Amino acid sequence: MSEQSGPGQGQGPNRPGDRPGAPNHPVPPPHVPGPQGGQRSGPPPMQGQPPMQGQPMQHPGPVSGLQGQPMVQGRNPQQFAGPPQGQPPMQGQPAMQQGPQQFAGPPGSMRPPRVDPRRSNDRFRPRPRQTQRTEHSGQAHPGQHQGQPPHNQPHPYRAQPHPRLMQQRVYEQPRFAPTVTQEMRVRAQMQAPQQRVAETAWTGAVRRAEPPPEPGSTGNVVRLVLAILAVCVLVFGLLVMAIFGGYNFGTRLFGLIGLSAIPLIGIIAYVLWLDKWRPQPKLILGLCLLWGAVASVGLTLFVSFISEVALSLVGVGGVPDVFATVVQAPIVEETVKTSLLVVIVLLARRHFDGPLDGLVYGALIGAGFAFTENVLYLGAAWEESTSGLWVTFVLRCLCSPLLHTAFSTWAGVTIGFAARKWPWWAVVLMWLPGLLIGMCLHAIWNGSMTGLQLISPVAQIVGLIVLSFILTTCWVVVGLILRRSERLHTLNMLGDYANSGWLSHAEVDMLGTWKGRRRGKRWAKSFPGGKEEMRTMIRLAGQLTTTRMRLLAGLGGPKEKTIESFELGEFSDARDRLLAAAKGGARPAS
Repeated sequence: MSEQSGPGQGQGPNRPGDRPGAPNHPVPPPHVPGPQGGQRSGPPPMQGQPPMQGQPMQHPGPVSGLQGQPMVQGRNPQQFAGPPQGQPPMQGQPAMQQGPQQFAGPPGSMRPPRVDPRRSNDRFRPRPRQTQRTEHSGQAHPGQHQGQPPHNQPHPYRAQPHPRLMQQRVYEQPRFAPTVTQEMRVRAQMQAPQQRVAETAWTGAVRRAEPPPEPGSTGNVVRLVLAILAVCVLVFGLLVMAIFGGYNFGTRLFGLIGLSAIPLIGIIAYVLWLDKWRPQPKLILGLCLLWGAVASVGLTLFVSFISEVALSLVGVGGVPDVFATVVQAPIVEETVKTSLLVVIVLLARRHFDGPLDGLVYGALIGAGFAFTENVLYLGAAWEESTSGLWVTFVLRCLCSPLLHTAFSTWAGVTIGFAARKWPWWAVVLMWLPGLLIGMCLHAIWNGSMTGLQLISPVAQIVGLIVLSFILTTCWVVVGLILRRSERLHTLNMLGDYANSGWLSHAEVDMLGTWKGRRRGKRWAKSFPGGKEEMRTMIRLAGQLTTTRMRLLAGLGGPKEKTIESFELGEFSDARDRLLAAAKGGARPAS
């Protein structure tokens, strides 16, 4: 290998290493004999690197200098040996041994000497493969050689990029199958452009055209999938029950379903009318109806069978009919029916935020349970006689159609009161008072019918009609009261947005009253697309009511403010579209 090269060229005039009074002109580097004895110039070795062993430094010849010291091309070699005696080395630079073979640059210079890798033999020197720990992460970077700075620190011999280029964005990688590592990016470093690309007009237009993502969309999708799966399972169970019913009743099953559906249709119509002010998702309504018709009946029969088997194993025999009717049936049936309400309020509390929602859900569960139970009772009466079928139909489907609906409603109402302002554990506890009320009403009904039957059939019929009228009246009145309360609640919450400037008070009157909604729909119907936008505004007003109440109660955390901002933006967009459609021209109302 060739010998070590001499010091590099200076960086312009007035260098710190020039002697006082020396002319301000660059000094040519000394000539060092090459491998074949020739002369060539080259940069000095890197700082802290002594000459290779076995290759002594050779100079062109002794030249006279100051104080009897040899000179190299008219310069003192001590001037290239680093700081003078007694002066500490520069901060961040290792201490240099003084001697004619060390060339560390001019004293006091803040810029390290430039080394040409094509002329320096230091690039052929083997380096130990050791790792260093960075101060930032505390972990060693593989492939980092000793003496090199960490990746997160600037390299003294590498030009640093412009500060604008340092603002980078970290893109997300797959968690279980990452594609690249930081070491791979370091090895395949990309050349930066001369001018950084700024925001373009078309990307901004596309971003404005796309609707903002709905907060909590991932959780909503998960809950939607679970609800769909539950509905599919219940529909399959309903088909299985229909197959068994057809095997037992034959073609008479269609007649039994038609008779049992008469009270069911009336209950559903009234419940949907109550829910019209702020409609709940149809998927949840269907889930409640199927739960009462399929799962509640199946679980009740299963629990009754298990209890009879357990009692027979312990030698008790069987449960007395009176105990099973007055005690066992109310406890098992009401618990099984209303357990779904707890699941809904825990998984979809945004759609269960008031007592009216609980009344709607509980009523549909009870109506589904009564439908399946009526099919079974009507089928058993039809097996005996046709007259027995009609008597049972009048008593159960016409005189007392709302029994199970009224029993399961109370658990929904108590849960709804708690869901509006209390934490989740208090909501679950409030299930118990409503459940106890439903059990007591159910037990009173069964006990009264059993006792009146012992007196006379006429007394039983009269008692059935009177008690059913009382329960039905109470249930209908409670529904009307809660419906009015829900309307006032909406008016109050929208008033907060009107006082803040998001809505006008005229809009609150239009969206918070039945009369205002009817007038708004009639006006929006006079131009194309207006009625749909008005319905959208009414729906968003209901969502804003729920969000505002959750914020006031401290539910949902900071995420609720994001949801409120998103819903307010949607409401403003719907208003703008409605006004734009109105400016397009009105048509005569039909």
